[in-house]
Amino acid sequence: MSETCTANAADYIAELMNRARIAQKVINDYSQEQVDELVCALTWTAVKKENAEAISKLVVEESGLGYYDAKYLKLQKKVRGAYRDMKPCKSVGVIEVNEEKGLMKLAKPVGVIGAIVPCTNPEATPVINALGAIKGRNAIVFSPHPRTKKTNYLICEYLRATLKKFGAPEDLIISVPEPTLESSNEVMKQCDLIVATGGGGLVKAAYSSGTPAYGVGPGNAVSVVDKTADLADAAKKIMWSKTFDFATSCSSDNSIVVQEDVYDELIANLKKEGGYMCNAEEKARLQSVLFPDGHLNTKMVAQAPEVFAEKANLPIPEGTKFLMVEESGFGKDYPFSGEKMSVVLSVYKYRDFDQAIDTVNNIHEYLGKGHSCGIHSTDEEHVMKLAHRTFTSRIMVRQSVCYGNSGNWDNGMPFTLSLGCGTWGGNIASENITWRHMINTTWVSKPIPECIPDDNELFGDMMTRI
Repeated sequence: MSETCTANAADYIAELMNRARIAQKVINDYSQEQVDELVCALTWTAVKKENAEAISKLVVEESGLGYYDAKYLKLQKKVRGAYRDMKPCKSVGVIEVNEEKGLMKLAKPVGVIGAIVPCTNPEATPVINALGAIKGRNAIVFSPHPRTKKTNYLICEYLRATLKKFGAPEDLIISVPEPTLESSNEVMKQCDLIVATGGGGLVKAAYSSGTPAYGVGPGNAVSVVDKTADLADAAKKIMWSKTFDFATSCSSDNSIVVQEDVYDELIANLKKEGGYMCNAEEKARLQSVLFPDGHLNTKMVAQAPEVFAEKANLPIPEGTKFLMVEESGFGKDYPFSGEKMSVVLSVYKYRDFDQAIDTVNNIHEYLGKGHSCGIHSTDEEHVMKLAHRTFTSRIMVRQSVCYGNSGNWDNGMPFTLSLGCGTWGGNIASENITWRHMINTTWVSKPIPECIPDDNELFGDMMTRI
């Protein structure tokens, strides 16, 4: 882009930011009741049947990724869950008091949030980010992926209409209608806080922008299955994780690591759930389609298994939901060890549990470090070994990783679609990013009775050992 065009992008985004800042000043003085009423209204706007149907239909038509039912379900579950989590929470004024320590915390807005929205989850991600922004009395400017700009614009128009209906400034929520790389960079430079959901390049750009940022690392979830697992249950949950929305989610199971004692039985159960195991020749053809030059073919992302069958000439039976390949290596020479964002599952075998942990770590050393693991086991020692010795922010125990790590009705994980991966994944946070990350806090400290510990209490026998 020419310097003139870049300057125009900067000016255009500056205009949007100015509108957002004017709107934020209005909501800055809202009471908790006013904020909560708005958040409730915005949530219902997004999950209301006719709106959710229109959004889900448009996103499939526009992106060509995933399928309608999954888009609709994400809106119904993830958005509802995010609202359920934040509904009882205080986000205005005093939000915490510790009388024993004489401490008080006050919540304050961060200002204008710049949100970068991926084309893989463009339906629920902006809604959840908007709810979090308003919960913290912020404004938010969305820069969507160009592939799903119409979907983002429609969502924002629904939410803006609700803001207007409730007497709040519409410009609390703004979508960049014609996003470009330059405009996205300007959003990140000019906002007060970035929430970047996307690939590693995007996150690096966010952290390099000079603006405080929450980014998420790439996913490449790995699940371990040991001999204590309920294999039928494990197979069903792995299938759910692998096939939901044709694996658009960064939390989708990409590999499983299976104890050799139960390997054949688990594979048999996965086949019952719609899995097709490729032989060596079919695996090679599939690799040439999915990784034609050693890199992921974006045209094959989130496509139905029938598309893979046609492109790779695979004789899959009717009812096939996902494809499986046996793998043993890691790294760029073994592309199936990486994130595939498709209905393709890599299958590894292990003997002892130490080997299973090494396999998980080797996979994540290549891609996905810090994001997510799963384990299907009733052996608590195995669960804790995996938790202690892997470099991951989330361990899903006997759950579908895709369903569970971003929040589900049957676990306590915070609902979100932005998952921090910690320093392992190049992120500042290793938590699920929620509204709590979209506020500033002021600490108020009052004097308390002096309490000075003596040296015996602090150091014990260390004083005689040195």
